[in-house]
Amino acid sequence: MASTSSSMPTAGFPILRSVPDVRAWRKDAFEQKQAVGFVPTMGALHEGHLELVRQSLKNCDRTICSIFVNPAQFAPTEDLSTYPRTLEDDLHKLSSLQIDGKRVSGLFLPSVKDLYPDGIEQDVSKQRGTFVDVVGFSQEMEGASRPTFFRGVATVVTKLFNIVQPDLTFFGQKDIQQCLILRRMLSDLHFAHPPSPLHLRIVPTVRDHDNLALSSRNAYLSPAERKYAPLLYNALSAAKAKIEDELQHQGSVSQVDGLAAAMAAMSEYTTTAPADNVHIQLDYIKLNDPTTLKEIDEVKQGQAAVLSGAVKIGKTRLIDNLLINIEM
Repeated sequence: MASTSSSMPTAGFPILRSVPDVRAWRKDAFEQKQAVGFVPTMGALHEGHLELVRQSLKNCDRTICSIFVNPAQFAPTEDLSTYPRTLEDDLHKLSSLQIDGKRVSGLFLPSVKDLYPDGIEQDVSKQRGTFVDVVGFSQEMEGASRPTFFRGVATVVTKLFNIVQPDLTFFGQKDIQQCLILRRMLSDLHFAHPPSPLHLRIVPTVRDHDNLALSSRNAYLSPAERKYAPLLYNALSAAKAKIEDELQHQGSVSQVDGLAAAMAAMSEYTTTAPADNVHIQLDYIKLNDPTTLKEIDEVKQGQAAVLSGAVKIGKTRLIDNLLINIEM
């Protein structure tokens, strides 16, 4: 079933290199009436990814992961060529996981040609073929800064879902907009696998000792920059505390008031950063509706909201979010 080569590191599970390989693997699971969990990744695995895999192992008979650095979600100016690739270490981490006697059952490791038979350009104007765009949702929040990002994500995830046909799939809350867009896509396009938006499980963000959300891109941070990396979480936490306090005492709070608390928390870091030769640039902090993803000017008692932000520390772009009056 699994095709391998002499240069491929070994793993404790089949490494599936082609779509027919995955189809054969999935056919066997269908015949055995085994529920399949799927964790798609771009590799450079960290504890956040591994927690997604653990959740799949807990909830499914078989767990399959994928590693594919998707060119379609990188703009021409972004870090496709330097994105960390650590396959041997990734295989070791996946092979070491075990929950209730269950281990990872397979890894899909496609080439670009497997998923984009005619190749793929990072420049959207040069792309040819079929792409998925969740219009009106992909342009909010992160989409304002990265206008083609979610088109690339939705396209590759559609391909992966059609190939793997998972019963459940697992994504991290750190990428909350991605999760919500993909749930909308599952509903709009009537996917059979996963069979509903709620079969895309959103797993709480895994954080480092100082509450920095784990991300493969954290490896880009220099030691001096790493010291400032928790600033976004701290700013969001200050805003959330302000919003929840105002909701409790006043019944509503404006986005302006909530975000003012975030700016005050950030100033603690930004005033000292120049002395450490660290450049910090805030992209955004916003409150958005979790269903429409539209920006919220005022939050009322009991109203659900996503509080999210992005910041560049040096050349590294970090994102994070906290939830208000909602669980995923």
